[in-house]
Amino acid sequence: MLNLPHSFVDLELLELALTHASAEGARNNERLEFLGDAALDLIVAEELFRHHPDLPEGDLTELKAAVVSRKALAEAGRALRLGEAARVGRGMRGRQPTVSVMANLYEALLGAVYLDGGYAAARVFALATLHAPLERVRQRLHAANPKQELQIVCQARWGILPVYELLESRGRSHTRAFLMAASIGGERYPGAWGRTRKEAESWAAHEALLVLAPEE
Repeated sequence: MLNLPHSFVDLELLELALTHASAEGARNNERLEFLGDAALDLIVAEELFRHHPDLPEGDLTELKAAVVSRKALAEAGRALRLGEAARVGRGMRGRQPTVSVMANLYEALLGAVYLDGGYAAARVFALATLHAPLERVRQRLHAANPKQELQIVCQARWGILPVYELLESRGRSHTRAFLMAASIGGERYPGAWGRTRKEAESWAAHEALLVLAPEE
C-alpha cells in the first residue's frame, strides 16, 4: 500500500501517474514524467542554492546530478512501493521493476503532485522523499579531506593504500569531466565525477567511505 507524503484531491492523477507506458490503453504517465522531471530539477536546484550559498555553479550542478540520478529516484520509488502499485503491461508483470522504470514512476508521481497541489506541494513531496540523497551530498561537503580519511582507514584496517582508477572522461578543455573510482585490495567502490582528476578522486574517496562507514 502506498504511503505518500501528499493526499491527492484528484485521484485520477494518481492513477495516471502509476500507469506505465507498457500498460494497455491510450493514456500513460509519460507526460507526467516529463513534467515531474522539470519540477524536480527546479526543486533540487533551489534547495542546493539556498543551503550552499558559497558553492560555485559547477559544484551545484554536480551535487544536483547526484540527487536526481536514476539510482536515487529509484531508491525513493522503492521506498514508496511504487512498483507494487504500478500498472504495467503483461511482459513486465511479476518482474522486479528496473531502475529506469522506478525512476520514471517517481518522476511521473511528482508531476501528478505538482498538478494536484502546485509547486509548494511538489517541493514538500520531493524534499521528504529525497531526504537520503540530499543528506549524502551534505556529507560529501562536510568531509574535510576524504582522500586522507580513506587512506587512514585503509592503513588501519588492511595495511594498504587505496588506488584510484579512471573509468571514463568526457568533454574537451575547460568542459572536461572525469569519472574516478577508489579500489582497495582489488575491490572497486562506487565511482564519482569531477571536473579534474583530483576532484573526482576526492569524491570517489568519499563514496568509498560511505560504503565502509557501517563497518566502523
